[in-house]
Amino acid sequence: MSEFQRLKLEPAYRKVATALTERITAGALQPGARLPAELELARQLGVHRSTVREALRELESAGLLRRERGSKLMMVSRPDRKVVASGVTRALKLHSATVAEVWETMTLLEPTVAELAARRRSVEALAALGAVVARAEVDGRARDTRSQVASSAAQAADFFRALAAAAGNNVLAMTQEPLLQLLDSSLQRLISVVPQARGRIESAQRRILEAITAGAAAAARNWCEKHIRDYRRGFEIAGIDLTQSIATVSGRPRRAS
Repeated sequence: MSEFQRLKLEPAYRKVATALTERITAGALQPGARLPAELELARQLGVHRSTVREALRELESAGLLRRERGSKLMMVSRPDRKVVASGVTRALKLHSATVAEVWETMTLLEPTVAELAARRRSVEALAALGAVVARAEVDGRARDTRSQVASSAAQAADFFRALAAAAGNNVLAMTQEPLLQLLDSSLQRLISVVPQARGRIESAQRRILEAITAGAAAAARNWCEKHIRDYRRGFEIAGIDLTQSIATVSGRPRRAS
């Protein structure tokens, strides 16, 4: 008979962190709820105060806790969506996700998001989506500087974020976030190389917004499909190799050799 593997002994602070995380994710501790003071937590859990402090520090880094200004007590919070997604973004880069793979996933995801947004739109969601689209018009009139290109790329990504918010589906919003983070350099490259890209992006966004405002789900899906297809064509014109790892795409156009 083969020998048993040695058991992994977790540090005490990790056990405390796990116990608190389970309470938070189960809903027993809601966002905004204050935790007891460190000494009281240590008493309840039967550990040293230093152990509690280390556990709280770990959960604060994970975005599950935050310290309110002027208070020594920790408060339960929700992790920032972009921070959580950044871990998936990093993993996809390490697994050499290609431009084509990210684009293909967008074609599967975003038209459904647009359709749901048209079915579930609210006054608040429409106002937020309209505000994002209005930014495209402002960006289109600005000078083509590096910072402005970055701003235009951010606006293009924020449009999809606003779509997901209008769709009212947190899972879809979290699913698309790593893709949007991965696309940033490609979008900057596209906008800097293809002069007409800004106008086409703004036009497509307005068409999608009009369909969502009218509650026309099929039209919203159709225009979003066209919008995503147009991105692929733009990438090709900008000289982006769709088979390359998206992590290697530079926002700057290549210099002629």
